[in-house]
Amino acid sequence: MKYSVLLLVLLAACSRQKESPKIRKIVDYDELQMVIEENKDKLLVVNFWATWCQPCVEELPHFMEVNDAFKNDEDYKMILISLDKSDQINKNVAKIAEKLNLDTDIYILSDNKRMNEWIPAIDSAWSGAIPATVFYKDGIQLDFTEGQLTKQELTTKINTYIK
Repeated sequence: MKYSVLLLVLLAACSRQKESPKIRKIVDYDELQMVIEENKDKLLVVNFWATWCQPCVEELPHFMEVNDAFKNDEDYKMILISLDKSDQINKNVAKIAEKLNLDTDIYILSDNKRMNEWIPAIDSAWSGAIPATVFYKDGIQLDFTEGQLTKQELTTKINTYIK
C-alpha cells in the first residue's frame, strides 16, 4: 500500500512537468519560407537567435513569458530559428532549450553558405546581427527588429499586429 501511494505521487509529479522543447528540424532558407507560408493565417513572430549569443539567450525568457500569454490565441504563433551549426541541435540547442523552458517550435537554419542571400531577403536593413525578430501576417512582413526586444516591446508589437 505504501509503495502504491508513492508510485502514484511520483507519476502525478512527472505528468505535471513542462513539455520538453519542440525542436522541429534542421531547415534551409527555402524550407523556412515554407514554414512561414504555412502560418500565414496567423501573426507569426520569428526570432533568430543562437546559443553563443548572450543577448539572444538573455531575451528568450521574456519571449517565453509573452508566448505563454498569447499561445492560446488561434491568430498567433511564435517560432525560434537557431543559427547554431546543425551538429549542435542535440548538444547546445537542446541544452539551452531545456534550461530556458523554450516552449515553442524551434528550427535550426543550416543555410550558412547562402547567408548573403537570405539575410537581405528577410530584411534589406538586416546586418546579420542577432537577436533579430520578424513579424509576419498574411504572408507579409509587418515589422523587423535587429537587437533585443524587452517583454513590453514584444507585447506591444504583438498587440498592435494581432488585430
